[in-house]
Amino acid sequence: MPTMRGTITIAQESRFQMVEHHGATHLFTLAPNASSEPAQIAALAARQARVRVKYRRGDNVLANVAERIDIDLAPEIAPGVTPGPASCT
Repeated sequence: MPTMRGTITIAQESRFQMVEHHGATHLFTLAPNASSEPAQIAALAARQARVRVKYRRGDNVLANVAERIDIDLAPEIAPGVTPGPASCT
């Protein structure tokens, strides 16, 4: 299942928008069996929380379907940069 990292910027009911660190925006709907509730997504948007979303591509719709949302505690790493030994766990 694909995974995407970014910041939830807008949330409405079970729909939300996420912005990746390089500025690309993506729309998601929350899967009915997802591990998160719509109220949790609204709280993440209010905090501008960095998250990791596991999703599946939506069929004939503009939005992907979020199956799982986790807080992203990993530091942001620029593309092509390898973390040094101090940041590896």
